[in-house]
Amino acid sequence: MRRFFIILTVIATASLSVFGISKEDIRKVRTIQVSSVDTITGYNKYYALPDEEVNEIFSAQIDSLVNSWYVQNAFAIDSIELSDIDTLSLLPDSVYVERLQSIQSFVDLSYNQTVKNFIAMYTVKKRKLVEVMLGQANYYFPIFEEVFDKYNLPMELKYLSIIESALNPGIRSRASAVGLWQFMYGTGRMYKLEIGTFVDERCDPVKSTEAAARYLSDLYKIYQNWHLVIAAYNYGPGNINKAIRRSGGTKDYWKIYYNLPRETREYVPAFIAAAYVMEHYQKHNLQPRYPDFPIIADTMVVKDYLHFKQVSEVLNVPVEQLRSLNPQYRRDIIPATKDKPYVLKIPIEQVTAYIDKEDTIFNYKRNEFFPNNSIVNPQSKVQHHQGVDIKDMEKLYYTVKSGDNLGCISVWYRVGLSDLRYWNNINKNFIRAGQKLVIYKPRGTSENYANINSMSYAEKQKFAGNDKSPVTKILGTLGTSGDSGDSEFIYYTVRRGDNLYNIARRYPGISNSDIMQANGLGKSARIFPGQKLKIPRKS
Repeated sequence: MRRFFIILTVIATASLSVFGISKEDIRKVRTIQVSSVDTITGYNKYYALPDEEVNEIFSAQIDSLVNSWYVQNAFAIDSIELSDIDTLSLLPDSVYVERLQSIQSFVDLSYNQTVKNFIAMYTVKKRKLVEVMLGQANYYFPIFEEVFDKYNLPMELKYLSIIESALNPGIRSRASAVGLWQFMYGTGRMYKLEIGTFVDERCDPVKSTEAAARYLSDLYKIYQNWHLVIAAYNYGPGNINKAIRRSGGTKDYWKIYYNLPRETREYVPAFIAAAYVMEHYQKHNLQPRYPDFPIIADTMVVKDYLHFKQVSEVLNVPVEQLRSLNPQYRRDIIPATKDKPYVLKIPIEQVTAYIDKEDTIFNYKRNEFFPNNSIVNPQSKVQHHQGVDIKDMEKLYYTVKSGDNLGCISVWYRVGLSDLRYWNNINKNFIRAGQKLVIYKPRGTSENYANINSMSYAEKQKFAGNDKSPVTKILGTLGTSGDSGDSEFIYYTVRRGDNLYNIARRYPGISNSDIMQANGLGKSARIFPGQKLKIPRKS
């Protein structure tokens, strides 16, 4: 998202009363202007826009969601591939028009072919990822709605987060915009977000939403038109002003359409399509995908330095889960003091244990994490990985396909995920279709992987041993007994996306530490699909 500073003199001269919107205006839902390309006549010289394909930037934002730890570990999804359903089989325009008109919205939800193409992307091409977003929305939308109510903004503006970040709080764009609301560094600082060595509040769901609400309110003071506000959120008010001047001074978004760059032209149609799918997903047989374990969290106030590993190792909570719930902390460290407290979100079921063991948590390995009670030699959240020694190894190339993610590719080639990132200079997990990845395999084994590039997704899963039938998957979920007849253990076959924490939750009375001890696993040990784990029987 390209953002520019709002000219302060413009803001200063704008009305400061309730951000230019009265409560009566919000309550009064206007008649929605819906323009259908197959029904407009004289109206269409401004509104019947060409059939533009969906920009790859929006598609990539949705794909990025699959690479987050939350989605890989919290959802029982064996694959998140794109659907090959023919988009020409979509519904008639009149159906979309009627459904858009049924949405109570203060923002005009116009309709045209470009909007329809985005609806196709959400409801047909990327169905599984949209279902994940629907599940995510149950966590994030109540946060957004509470903030927007505070600032008296239209609630439907929450759908901006769909096209900004696909509800992935850890996403970073190619332009270095960060978080659910994709703030650039300058704009984030302008709206009082803390961005430093240890904390980046652009990733904080509550504080970034507060900043987004203030930004949207300021933009509305300038334009008094929500389409232009939405476009300016993406393109910056200075550039929108230039497009308005080039279009003769009109403040009609559709009339300045051709004076905007393609990404911004598609931004409003993408917003309208997001509003449509979030309101009418059930009519497209889309079902929210909820996590295997509840991500219901409570907030604890922290007034002293705290490392995620202190919490993780005392309470047996995975560090990755703490990162997912607290994405604003960049290096697993909460740099809190009595004068400047911060908050920590933890799973609701761990609240009592945290309160009971609070002193133990803060004292645990205190000198190791904070020598002399100070923060020294800050390390990145994921320590720098040196990669395996590639001497005497052969180089392979894999071309990324739509729907691929690094986790799957590492499994197919039986290489470490950190190695795969290191070899290809990949930060986090972002990859794009058509990208060529370098992979190293021991000399003499590369022929075994030579055909992966030409395989279908199902063939690659089968090659990696992940082609289990639904019955086998159910048995694997419940735990299957081994041939040894050992009455001391139950045997569980690891599935893709499993971690020790969610496996332990399937067996009452068992902790992830119990599983580690039974299988001789160290704290840094990894588990992999197909691996059999011994689960102690509790008498």
